[in-house]
Amino acid sequence: MLIARGLISLRARANLTQTQLAKEAGCGKAMVGRYEDWKDRSRVKWATVKGMAEACKASPEERDALVALAKIQGEGWWVDRGVPELLDPLLSFESAGDHEHVFASGLVPGLLQTRAYAQALHEAQMVRASREEVDRHVEIRMMRQQALNRDDFALWVVLDEAVFKRVIGNRAVMAEQLAHLEEAQRQKQIDIQVLPFASGAHAAGAGAPFVTIGREDAANPLASMSVVYLETHDRGIYLDNPQDIAKYKMIFDYLRSQAVDRDVSTEMLAAARQDYAS
Repeated sequence: MLIARGLISLRARANLTQTQLAKEAGCGKAMVGRYEDWKDRSRVKWATVKGMAEACKASPEERDALVALAKIQGEGWWVDRGVPELLDPLLSFESAGDHEHVFASGLVPGLLQTRAYAQALHEAQMVRASREEVDRHVEIRMMRQQALNRDDFALWVVLDEAVFKRVIGNRAVMAEQLAHLEEAQRQKQIDIQVLPFASGAHAAGAGAPFVTIGREDAANPLASMSVVYLETHDRGIYLDNPQDIAKYKMIFDYLRSQAVDRDVSTEMLAAARQDYAS
Protein backbone atom coordinates (compact mmCIF):
# COMPACT_ATOMS: atom_id res chain seq x y z
CA MET A 1 0.00 0.00 0.00
CA LEU A 2 2.83 2.40 0.81
CA ILE A 3 4.36 1.61 -2.59
CA ALA A 4 1.05 2.42 -4.28
CA ARG A 5 0.69 5.73 -2.44
CA GLY A 6 4.27 6.65 -3.29
CA LEU A 7 3.82 5.92 -6.99
CA ILE A 8 0.55 7.86 -7.11
CA SER A 9 2.18 10.84 -5.37
CA LEU A 10 5.18 10.78 -7.70
CA ARG A 11 2.99 10.57 -10.81
CA ALA A 12 0.80 13.45 -9.60
CA ARG A 13 3.86 15.58 -8.90
CA ALA A 14 5.23 14.79 -12.37
CA ASN A 15 1.83 15.69 -13.89
CA LEU A 16 1.63 12.42 -15.83
CA THR A 17 -1.39 10.33 -16.72
CA GLN A 18 -1.25 6.58 -16.26
CA THR A 19 -0.89 6.22 -20.04
CA GLN A 20 2.01 8.67 -20.14
CA LEU A 21 3.74 6.97 -17.22
CA ALA A 22 3.34 3.57 -18.86
CA LYS A 23 4.98 4.90 -22.03
CA GLU A 24 7.87 6.49 -20.13
CA ALA A 25 8.43 3.41 -17.97
CA GLY A 26 8.12 0.92 -20.81
CA CYS A 27 5.18 -1.02 -19.39
CA GLY A 28 1.46 -1.30 -19.99
CA LYS A 29 -1.16 1.05 -18.60
CA ALA A 30 -2.85 -1.93 -16.96
CA MET A 31 0.32 -2.60 -14.96
CA VAL A 32 0.49 1.02 -13.79
CA GLY A 33 -3.13 0.75 -12.68
CA ARG A 34 -2.52 -2.55 -10.89
CA TYR A 35 0.43 -1.14 -8.94
CA GLU A 36 -1.46 2.02 -7.99
CA ASP A 37 -4.61 0.11 -7.00
CA TRP A 38 -2.42 -2.24 -4.94
CA LYS A 39 -4.03 -5.29 -6.48
CA ASP A 40 -2.20 -8.60 -6.75
CA ARG A 41 0.55 -7.30 -4.48
CA SER A 42 2.38 -10.63 -4.65
CA ARG A 43 3.37 -9.80 -8.25
CA VAL A 44 5.01 -6.47 -7.42
CA LYS A 45 8.50 -6.37 -8.97
CA TRP A 46 11.15 -4.03 -7.66
CA ALA A 47 12.55 -3.39 -11.16
CA THR A 48 9.14 -2.19 -12.34
CA VAL A 49 8.78 0.04 -9.28
CA LYS A 50 12.23 1.48 -9.99
CA GLY A 51 11.32 2.16 -13.62
CA MET A 52 8.09 3.91 -12.69
CA ALA A 53 9.79 6.02 -10.05
CA GLU A 54 12.53 7.09 -12.44
CA ALA A 55 9.96 7.91 -15.14
CA CYS A 56 8.34 10.26 -12.61
CA LYS A 57 11.71 11.97 -11.95
CA ALA A 58 11.84 10.72 -8.36
CA SER A 59 14.82 11.76 -6.29
CA PRO A 60 17.41 9.02 -5.61
CA GLU A 61 16.17 8.83 -2.00
CA GLU A 62 12.53 8.44 -3.06
CA ARG A 63 13.39 5.83 -5.72
CA ASP A 64 15.60 3.81 -3.36
CA ALA A 65 12.99 3.85 -0.59
CA LEU A 66 10.32 2.46 -2.93
CA VAL A 67 12.67 -0.17 -4.33
CA ALA A 68 13.63 -1.27 -0.81
CA LEU A 69 9.96 -1.67 0.09
CA ALA A 70 9.29 -3.67 -3.07
CA LYS A 71 12.18 -6.03 -2.31
CA ILE A 72 10.85 -6.97 1.14
CA GLN A 73 7.17 -7.36 0.22
CA GLY A 74 5.79 -10.46 1.91
CA GLU A 75 8.36 -10.68 4.69
CA GLY A 76 5.81 -9.54 7.26
CA TRP A 77 7.84 -6.64 8.68
CA TRP A 78 9.94 -3.71 7.59
CA VAL A 79 11.78 -0.78 9.11
CA ASP A 80 11.38 2.93 8.43
CA ARG A 81 14.93 4.24 8.16
CA GLY A 82 14.23 7.87 7.49
CA VAL A 83 12.31 7.60 4.23
CA PRO A 84 11.51 10.86 2.41
CA GLU A 85 8.48 12.82 3.64
CA LEU A 86 6.58 11.98 0.44
CA LEU A 87 6.62 8.35 1.59
CA ASP A 88 6.13 8.90 5.32
CA PRO A 89 4.66 5.54 6.42
CA LEU A 90 2.39 6.74 9.21
CA LEU A 91 0.86 9.41 6.98
CA SER A 92 0.26 6.73 4.36
CA PHE A 93 -1.33 4.20 6.67
CA GLU A 94 -3.42 6.76 8.54
CA SER A 95 -4.72 8.18 5.28
CA ALA A 96 -5.82 4.69 4.19
CA GLY A 97 -7.08 3.38 7.54
CA ASP A 98 -10.43 4.05 9.17
CA HIS A 99 -9.39 3.27 12.75
CA GLU A 100 -6.33 3.46 14.95
CA HIS A 101 -5.75 1.85 18.33
CA VAL A 102 -2.90 3.14 20.50
CA PHE A 103 -1.33 1.96 23.71
CA ALA A 104 0.65 4.88 25.12
CA SER A 105 2.91 3.91 28.00
CA GLY A 106 5.10 6.98 28.45
CA LEU A 107 4.09 9.81 26.12
CA VAL A 108 0.91 11.33 24.72
CA PRO A 109 0.24 9.77 21.28
CA GLY A 110 1.31 11.92 18.33
CA LEU A 111 -2.25 12.35 17.05
CA LEU A 112 -3.23 14.02 20.33
CA GLN A 113 -0.15 16.12 21.12
CA THR A 114 -0.37 19.89 21.35
CA ARG A 115 2.23 21.86 19.42
CA ALA A 116 3.93 22.97 22.64
CA TYR A 117 4.12 19.37 23.94
CA ALA A 118 5.46 18.11 20.60
CA GLN A 119 8.01 20.95 20.48
CA ALA A 120 9.30 20.20 23.98
CA LEU A 121 9.41 16.48 23.25
CA HIS A 122 11.39 16.83 20.02
CA GLU A 123 13.79 19.34 21.54
CA ALA A 124 14.54 16.83 24.30
CA GLN A 125 14.90 13.88 21.90
CA MET A 126 16.85 15.62 19.12
CA VAL A 127 19.58 17.06 21.33
CA ARG A 128 22.06 17.73 18.49
CA ALA A 129 19.61 18.73 15.79
CA SER A 130 19.20 22.25 14.44
CA ARG A 131 16.14 24.31 15.32
CA GLU A 132 15.01 24.01 11.69
CA GLU A 133 15.15 20.21 11.82
CA VAL A 134 13.26 20.11 15.10
CA ASP A 135 10.60 22.45 13.71
CA ARG A 136 10.25 20.27 10.59
CA HIS A 137 9.57 17.19 12.70
CA VAL A 138 7.00 19.09 14.76
CA GLU A 139 5.24 20.18 11.56
CA ILE A 140 5.10 16.57 10.35
CA ARG A 141 3.58 15.61 13.72
CA MET A 142 0.93 18.31 13.31
CA MET A 143 0.24 17.16 9.73
CA ARG A 144 -0.57 13.67 11.00
CA GLN A 145 -3.37 15.08 13.12
CA GLN A 146 -5.35 15.97 9.99
CA ALA A 147 -6.60 12.37 10.07
CA LEU A 148 -8.77 13.33 13.05
CA ASN A 149 -10.73 15.74 10.84
CA ARG A 150 -12.16 12.84 8.84
CA ASP A 151 -15.65 11.57 9.67
CA ASP A 152 -14.63 7.99 8.78
CA PHE A 153 -11.61 7.82 11.11
CA ALA A 154 -11.86 6.61 14.73
CA LEU A 155 -9.14 6.73 17.39
CA TRP A 156 -9.09 4.62 20.55
CA VAL A 157 -6.29 5.22 23.05
CA VAL A 158 -5.33 3.37 26.22
CA LEU A 159 -3.20 5.83 28.16
CA ASP A 160 -0.97 4.60 30.97
CA GLU A 161 -1.29 6.87 34.02
CA ALA A 162 2.47 7.42 33.76
CA VAL A 163 1.87 9.52 30.62
CA PHE A 164 0.46 12.47 32.54
CA LYS A 165 2.77 12.07 35.53
CA ARG A 166 5.89 12.74 33.43
CA VAL A 167 6.39 16.48 32.90
CA ILE A 168 7.18 17.32 29.27
CA GLY A 169 8.22 20.95 28.81
CA ASN A 170 6.84 22.48 32.00
CA ARG A 171 3.69 22.49 34.11
CA ALA A 172 1.94 24.98 31.81
CA VAL A 173 2.63 22.77 28.79
CA MET A 174 1.25 19.78 30.67
CA ALA A 175 -1.88 21.65 31.77
CA GLU A 176 -2.54 22.67 28.17
CA GLN A 177 -1.91 19.13 26.94
CA LEU A 178 -4.28 17.56 29.45
CA ALA A 179 -6.97 20.13 28.59
CA HIS A 180 -6.50 19.13 24.95
CA LEU A 181 -7.03 15.47 25.87
CA GLU A 182 -10.23 16.38 27.72
CA GLU A 183 -11.46 18.25 24.65
CA ALA A 184 -10.53 15.32 22.39
CA GLN A 185 -12.50 12.99 24.65
CA ARG A 186 -15.65 14.97 23.82
CA GLN A 187 -15.36 14.11 20.13
CA LYS A 188 -17.52 11.17 19.07
CA GLN A 189 -14.75 9.46 17.08
CA ILE A 190 -12.16 9.57 19.90
CA ASP A 191 -12.08 7.33 22.98
CA ILE A 192 -9.44 7.69 25.69
CA GLN A 193 -9.17 5.21 28.55
CA VAL A 194 -6.64 5.55 31.35
CA LEU A 195 -4.77 2.52 32.65
CA PRO A 196 -4.16 3.46 36.29
CA PHE A 197 -1.18 2.41 38.35
CA ALA A 198 -3.63 0.54 40.59
CA SER A 199 -4.28 -1.90 37.73
CA GLY A 200 -0.89 -3.42 38.41
CA ALA A 201 0.61 -5.79 35.83
CA HIS A 202 -1.16 -5.65 32.49
CA ALA A 203 -1.38 -7.33 29.07
CA ALA A 204 1.36 -5.20 27.49
CA GLY A 205 3.94 -6.73 29.80
CA ALA A 206 6.93 -4.39 30.10
CA GLY A 207 4.72 -1.65 28.68
CA ALA A 208 6.24 -0.89 25.28
CA PRO A 209 3.90 1.40 23.28
CA PHE A 210 2.34 0.26 20.03
CA VAL A 211 -0.14 1.37 17.38
CA THR A 212 -2.45 -0.71 15.20
CA ILE A 213 -3.99 0.88 12.12
CA GLY A 214 -6.59 -0.78 9.95
CA ARG A 215 -9.49 -0.66 7.57
CA GLU A 216 -12.15 -3.34 7.30
CA ASP A 217 -13.97 -3.49 3.96
CA ALA A 218 -16.16 -6.58 3.62
CA ALA A 219 -17.45 -5.46 0.22
CA ASN A 220 -13.95 -5.09 -1.18
CA PRO A 221 -11.45 -7.22 0.79
CA LEU A 222 -8.57 -5.91 -1.33
CA ALA A 223 -9.20 -2.48 0.22
CA SER A 224 -8.81 -3.87 3.75
CA MET A 225 -5.52 -3.40 5.56
CA SER A 226 -3.91 -3.85 8.97
CA VAL A 227 -0.49 -2.90 10.27
CA VAL A 228 1.24 -2.67 13.65
CA TYR A 229 3.65 0.19 14.30
CA LEU A 230 6.36 -0.04 16.97
CA GLU A 231 8.34 3.14 17.56
CA THR A 232 11.99 3.12 18.62
CA HIS A 233 14.19 6.13 19.31
CA ASP A 234 15.03 6.99 15.71
CA ARG A 235 12.91 4.73 13.51
CA GLY A 236 9.71 2.79 13.26
CA ILE A 237 9.15 -0.94 12.83
CA TYR A 238 6.07 -2.05 10.88
CA LEU A 239 4.51 -5.49 11.18
CA ASP A 240 1.94 -6.80 8.72
CA ASN A 241 2.21 -10.52 9.41
CA PRO A 242 -1.33 -11.76 10.27
CA GLN A 243 -0.11 -13.55 13.40
CA ASP A 244 1.60 -10.40 14.73
CA ILE A 245 -1.46 -8.29 13.97
CA ALA A 246 -3.75 -10.78 15.75
CA LYS A 247 -1.44 -10.80 18.79
CA TYR A 248 -1.41 -7.01 19.16
CA LYS A 249 -5.17 -6.78 18.62
CA MET A 250 -5.66 -9.25 21.46
CA ILE A 251 -3.28 -7.31 23.73
CA PHE A 252 -5.18 -4.11 23.04
CA ASP A 253 -8.51 -5.78 23.83
CA TYR A 254 -7.14 -6.90 27.20
CA LEU A 255 -5.73 -3.42 27.90
CA ARG A 256 -9.14 -1.88 27.22
CA SER A 257 -10.70 -4.26 29.73
CA GLN A 258 -8.04 -3.46 32.35
CA ALA A 259 -8.33 0.32 31.93
CA VAL A 260 -11.00 2.43 33.65
CA ASP A 261 -14.02 3.52 31.61
CA ARG A 262 -14.41 6.73 29.62
CA ASP A 263 -16.08 8.74 32.39
CA VAL A 264 -13.55 7.82 35.08
CA SER A 265 -10.74 8.45 32.60
CA THR A 266 -12.06 11.95 31.92
CA GLU A 267 -12.19 12.62 35.68
CA MET A 268 -8.56 11.50 36.04
CA LEU A 269 -7.45 13.75 33.16
CA ALA A 270 -9.30 16.71 34.67
CA ALA A 271 -7.78 16.13 38.11
CA ALA A 272 -4.28 15.95 36.65
CA ARG A 273 -4.87 19.12 34.62
CA GLN A 274 -6.07 21.00 37.68
CA ASP A 275 -3.00 19.86 39.60
CA TYR A 276 -0.64 21.20 36.91
CA ALA A 277 -2.60 24.45 36.64
CA SER A 278 -2.52 25.18 40.39
